[in-house]
Amino acid sequence: MHRIICLMGKSCTGKDTIYKNLLKDDSLNLKILVPYTTRPRRINEKEGIEYNFVTEEEYLRLRDEGLILEERAYETMHGLWRYFTVRDAGIMESDDDYLYIGTLEAYVSLREALGSDKVLPIYMEVSDSVRIDRAVHREHKQADPRFAEMCRRFLADNEDFSDDKLAGAGVTVRFNNEDLNDCLSRIKDYVRQG
Repeated sequence: MHRIICLMGKSCTGKDTIYKNLLKDDSLNLKILVPYTTRPRRINEKEGIEYNFVTEEEYLRLRDEGLILEERAYETMHGLWRYFTVRDAGIMESDDDYLYIGTLEAYVSLREALGSDKVLPIYMEVSDSVRIDRAVHREHKQADPRFAEMCRRFLADNEDFSDDKLAGAGVTVRFNNEDLNDCLSRIKDYVRQG
């Protein structure tokens, strides 16, 4: 593995859209690092694309085998949901750059496990009003909308991605994603230079 490009930001900042566009750019030659989760799959998500969806028992087996690089757990309105990254021998031995969507906590853990030269942070942001509009629109598309969980995540994100925490993690570059094309262009330049 040459580097992990770690996309992060509060919910509904457009991480998935930027992620898909970066992967389409052949000049970047990015591979997919698919995280794992125990949370239920959303209606448009595909196994092995956005996440590897696993049971709590599968998580425990991977943890007991020492294969987890980083992990987070959240007590949600619907129970405990885990998110984690698994040490994959094929990825670790590769010279490729891998693209990953994670949290600030995940970025810090990956940086500590792999070294600061192996993880490039890309922090995306939009105004709170845009985030709320996007979140409500996304929940309306779900078969079983979870508005209480949406609100919990919105508030938790404000704490998880506070200016102090970003500074403490050494994240100094921010990408505003209210204009998708401009944001994508700036991120591509940053990846090429980083």
